[in-house]
Amino acid sequence: MNLLLLLEMAASGFGDRVVLGSPRDGVTAADLHTRALSGAALIRRSGARSVVYLAGNGVAFAVALFSGAAAGVPVVPLNYRLGTDRLRELVAAHEPALIIADDASAARLNDLSARLTPEDWMDRTAEEAPETAPVTESDPIALLLYTSGTTAAPKAAVLRHSHVSSYVLSTVEFAGAHAAEAALVSVPPYHVAGVSNTVSNLYAGRRVVHLPSFDPGRWLSVARDEGITHALVVPTMLARIVEHLGDDPAGVPALTSLAYGGAPMPAPVIERALRLFPDTGFVNAYGLTETSSTIALLGPEDHRDPARLASAGRIVPGVEAQVRDENGEPLPPGESGTLWVRGDQVSGEYLGVSGARDPGGWFHTRDRAYLDADGYLFVLGRADDTIIRGGENIAPAEIEEVLRAHPAVADAAVTGMPDEEWGERIAAAIVPRAEAARPTPDELRDHVRDVLRSSKTPDIVVLVPDLPYSDLGKLARRQLADTIRTALRISHA
Repeated sequence: MNLLLLLEMAASGFGDRVVLGSPRDGVTAADLHTRALSGAALIRRSGARSVVYLAGNGVAFAVALFSGAAAGVPVVPLNYRLGTDRLRELVAAHEPALIIADDASAARLNDLSARLTPEDWMDRTAEEAPETAPVTESDPIALLLYTSGTTAAPKAAVLRHSHVSSYVLSTVEFAGAHAAEAALVSVPPYHVAGVSNTVSNLYAGRRVVHLPSFDPGRWLSVARDEGITHALVVPTMLARIVEHLGDDPAGVPALTSLAYGGAPMPAPVIERALRLFPDTGFVNAYGLTETSSTIALLGPEDHRDPARLASAGRIVPGVEAQVRDENGEPLPPGESGTLWVRGDQVSGEYLGVSGARDPGGWFHTRDRAYLDADGYLFVLGRADDTIIRGGENIAPAEIEEVLRAHPAVADAAVTGMPDEEWGERIAAAIVPRAEAARPTPDELRDHVRDVLRSSKTPDIVVLVPDLPYSDLGKLARRQLADTIRTALRISHA
């Protein structure tokens, strides 16, 4: 199943419906299909073997995505926030490429390659005669998405057409959306959710509105003005939205579904959001780049049960999950280990890397987790982040959740730091609440000790103004230890 076929179905089923942008001047499904064929003609004529995209999410990216599908070449959305040297290195790795880049990104590429701006690309696809050409490879690469690289150098995850299509077909009903429904996509195109939300909403017949750069006030005004019914955010975005609202209700009556994912959601943030969006159904979507997006969902009804809020939900149809011990043996419900998954939407493939799956086709997510007796998945954090203190494996996420529950704590992050006696010490960086009395390290240690056993109590506690997050809300743990060391030096100065 090629992504172009999903677009062809949309163009045939509801071709006159606006699927991208505003109802007043947006792009219909039929227009998008025509532009995709025109874009494919441009790609073939250029001799490009890939399409590199370096700009914010929007209509131009959707056209590029389906043009690449029609031309049979991969689309490579790159993080335009990368350092200049790294950005040039990645662009060069995908040459010869048709490059679509905004002015700021293009200025950093110098004369490395010719490029089109998103506006040029849209103009050219409007002028070029559409052409169809058969895709000869049975299952070509649709996307190359670079992993975030918070604990190692980023790798290019390979998503083939079969992976993305399987995700869409197993989770979305074709033309199942009403004509008035609209989705707000705020995540960038180099994030798998930015791609999957565009494709799945298109297939459902739901109009997609892109917010190229996130701002909480702008997000709320677009949601109101465009009659947004469905939206997706990462936890840091939701935290900024509820902070912007204060105690005022959101006032977005059309919003029936608000999904979040991409990083752990602090309990205080979702609890506050549930109060501020009383008429909105919340959905926790857990997935990875390598799984073409969501593999577990916690639905609106489960959000009414406080005991379920810490869960990532149930595994979606078409995906199998196992929690295994260090020897690769499946564990019973309630016991934690590492999460393995398999299914048609699961790629588990990296460009230039072999052996990412086991012989049974299972992919190691490298997330620590457990499944309860009812089949709900609880994700405890990355296995690589595990602190080994005196031979005991300790998940930072468990301590972080306890610290965030303290009334004087706005945010918290925990990591391991080398120790000659214990192997690693537990170190915590705390962002205090501005409106609360400043907590002391001993007070915070006592708080953790009261909830968890003493072996999980942080040895080091520092107060910091902020934590090192990526633009997508993932904690940069490689930088966290440096943040803590800097705070310690300042406190001892």
